[in-house]
Amino acid sequence: MGDNFLIYSVGFLAQILFSGRMIIQWFRSEKAGKPLSPTIFWQLSLFASMLLFIYGVLRRDFAIVLGQLLVYFVYIRNLQLKNRWKTIPLILRWIFYVLPAFSLGYLFSGAPNNIREILGNDDISVGLLIWGSAGQLIFTFRFVYQWIDSERQNESVLSNTFWIISLAGSLMIFSYAIFRLDPVLFLGQLTGAFVYSRNLLLGLNHPGFLSPIIRKAAARLKKRS
Repeated sequence: MGDNFLIYSVGFLAQILFSGRMIIQWFRSEKAGKPLSPTIFWQLSLFASMLLFIYGVLRRDFAIVLGQLLVYFVYIRNLQLKNRWKTIPLILRWIFYVLPAFSLGYLFSGAPNNIREILGNDDISVGLLIWGSAGQLIFTFRFVYQWIDSERQNESVLSNTFWIISLAGSLMIFSYAIFRLDPVLFLGQLTGAFVYSRNLLLGLNHPGFLSPIIRKAAARLKKRS
């Protein structure tokens, strides 16, 4: 009972930080009338990702571990693009750099909750594992897209495509959480889905944030009409 309390405490703290970043981003975007990419969004993302990775290891949940490993350095890169990475104390920056390597070493060691135990978790069927991992991959791909988009524009941006991918991945993880009986994922994605939808609406109503594909489609429709 005590171990479960500690595990869920780590998970809920991570989701509180993730939800907090989205709420802050949402409020600032509502005020501006368009989706924004505030620095605190990426700072909270980095801390929350570290905690959720630990939660995934403790829960022996490969989908969670995979998602955090893939997206971790995207958060760092966005802070670099915003020239805010070096404002974080040096000791913390080193911890953020070293933690993924240390974590991978732990996962592939013979220690409890290593990668073999996580993949062999009897509480998660193969089908559910594939579904949850696919959801995490889609959810994570949003940041890969965001990273490429930001590098192209040489600034940290959150486009409409980012929010579309976010919503699709979030709904998949939400359904995974229901079958997994995971309150941490359930509450986190419940909050996220609302904010992703709202940001998408804000973006669609702001021409400057229309993706090139949507702009071209809108131009064709305008010509036809």
